Amino acid sequence: MKILAIVGSPRLNGNTNFLTDIALQEAAKMGAETEKIIISEKQLNPCQGHQDCGSYSACLQKDNGMEILTKFVEADGLILATPVYYYDISSWMKIFIDRNYFLFRHNINCKAKAAGIIVIGGGAGIEETVQSLNRFMDGSTLNIPRGKRFVVSGYAGAPGEVQNKPDLVRQAREMGKKLAESLKVK
Repeated sequence: MKILAIVGSPRLNGNTNFLTDIALQEAAKMGAETEKIIISEKQLNPCQGHQDCGSYSACLQKDNGMEILTKFVEADGLILATPVYYYDISSWMKIFIDRNYFLFRHNINCKAKAAGIIVIGGGAGIEETVQSLNRFMDGSTLNIPRGKRFVVSGYAGAPGEVQNKPDLVRQAREMGKKLAESLKVK
């Protein structure tokens, strides 16, 4: 079982990355193979919205987009993690979501059966950001029921602050366990 985390935070030592690592560590303890993609470390250009996207065999962008989307499609479980930037998902996460247009136009469905959502904010916008990620899962090439989505969200503004929030750390551990458990064949 493979769990892929897509992280929309450019802060490598930030709160979002920290909680994502905690969740992935717990999933690995349960036997999951894990991988984390930090979008800001890849070359991922914004979607060009080609009207005839569906007629191309591959995205016309010469970046890491198809590599990321291939891993996204093949993962058994997912974690989408983003800080709240200006009351919603980060621009990095938005670019990733928009690039899923290629999958949509080619009727390519992801095989993931469960997902985690991690949203950390310094102020307002947490609920809206969780809602944006749920809307992406509802209206895209994902078929993950709400009962198989596990959410960790809370407040931590300064980098590293989340490490002093034991409840959020505990929730991230539980998410990793629940995600791995929900993917095990019974």
